[in-house]
Amino acid sequence: MTRLLLVALMIVSSAALACAQTKAETKQDRPDLVNTAKARITNPAIDMKGYLAVATAAAQHREARRLTEDEFIQMSREPGTIVLDARSAEKYAELHIRGAINLSFPDITVDSLNATLPDKHARILIYCNNNFVGEQKAFPTKIPTASLNLSTYIALYSYGYQNIYELGPLLNVKTSKLEFEGRIKE
Repeated sequence: MTRLLLVALMIVSSAALACAQTKAETKQDRPDLVNTAKARITNPAIDMKGYLAVATAAAQHREARRLTEDEFIQMSREPGTIVLDARSAEKYAELHIRGAINLSFPDITVDSLNATLPDKHARILIYCNNNFVGEQKAFPTKIPTASLNLSTYIALYSYGYQNIYELGPLLNVKTSKLEFEGRIKE
């Protein structure tokens, strides 16, 4: 019995020693992962701090620029006003507010904005999937924090557009006063 206990003790001690040795070797082989923080990865074409600063400014700017359905309709009829739909070309083709132009969010770049919205002072009205229910195929719901209105507003603001307004409420496509056009309406 004593001999069995002694063998068991030796096995446990050997295992503990082997484990400690493996940890020591790992520290020597990869000191960057154990002893120091991961090196900072930089990319001058990506600026998270700048984005967050612009997003904060855009959020403050946006608060006074959210429109009711009636305000949106009235402003959309005024000369020089652009209604912008930043959903995919496919969703836009299915159903969109009559008269809206499409510039898909992933396609928003310096060049595409210069071509599509050359006047940075023009009034731009935006809307997105999360403004509508009643036609899930054309307006699939996103989670509220990923609403396309937010991304579009921040992007336009970042590019220097300040005359932006956003449709505020959640509306039913079937009962909205807005006029729609597209394949689904046909």
